[in-house]
Amino acid sequence: MSTVAVLKGGRSLERQVSLQSGARVEDALERLGHDVHGIDVGHDLVDRLRGLRPDVCFVALHGRDGEDGTVQELLEILGLPYTGSGVSACIRCTDKVLAKHHLVDAGIPTPPFFAFTETAFKQLGAADALGEIEERLGFPIVVKPADQGSALGIRIARSAAEVPAALVAAFSYSGKVLLERHVEGRDLAVSVLDGAALPVVEAVPHDSDAYDFEARYEIGRTSFFCPAELPAEATTRAQELAVQVNDLLGCRDVARIDLMYDADGGLHVLEANVIPGLTQTSLLPQAADAAGIGFDELIGRIVEMALQPA
Repeated sequence: MSTVAVLKGGRSLERQVSLQSGARVEDALERLGHDVHGIDVGHDLVDRLRGLRPDVCFVALHGRDGEDGTVQELLEILGLPYTGSGVSACIRCTDKVLAKHHLVDAGIPTPPFFAFTETAFKQLGAADALGEIEERLGFPIVVKPADQGSALGIRIARSAAEVPAALVAAFSYSGKVLLERHVEGRDLAVSVLDGAALPVVEAVPHDSDAYDFEARYEIGRTSFFCPAELPAEATTRAQELAVQVNDLLGCRDVARIDLMYDADGGLHVLEANVIPGLTQTSLLPQAADAAGIGFDELIGRIVEMALQPA
């Protein structure tokens, strides 16, 4: 068995979700017989890892510093194997604008969008172009921070009057925002494990028309269906798209691709997540379970992949 450092918590806005994921990972690793050390990531991370010298680090950090390549860069410097994607894939996926440009360039269906920094609005007059943006995208428009997860800071503007407040909300989370055509449809997620797509999960929030932060993490706020009840061709296509996006963005070991399925049967890729949640309501464990992979086995396989020579 291996000495495993579980990196969790940190200082991002998704700290509490990360702590939940990390705790479940620690329990699973202990059941598997590993020597487990949970580390709430802070200023002493490098010193703690130098002292421990784990065989592998399980990255259960969500949000900034955990999913954007920062901690991965540190682990590379220290020469420590770690779970999940490498630095470059983390950078590509965390920046939703960069990821969407990759999708567009590769011909992968994704909702039309525009993106601007706060500086562009304050100093380059981007706000004066909102009318043209709204005309090009049509309403509703999804306004979201370019580099946050868990649906933090996302608003749906259904009229021009709602756009300014949505921008203010998004800019409170990030210096760059994404304005994206809203796709009415069903929220789907396809997790990719070791290059293969798992069953499709559909999330159906009870009290909201958006799969927001509360709907994601409060037990009882959302119903999940896995495998999702879709036409066979839609299931196949969603899984194919997920693997294509996973490979295009350079994801490694495990990732989750979020999509929308519209009323006409069209699929639209929204984003890729390099460190999928592992909480009780998270989608990756549900997809693995539907594929006959229990939670402990899932965690064990992720660790084994990280320990394989590059």
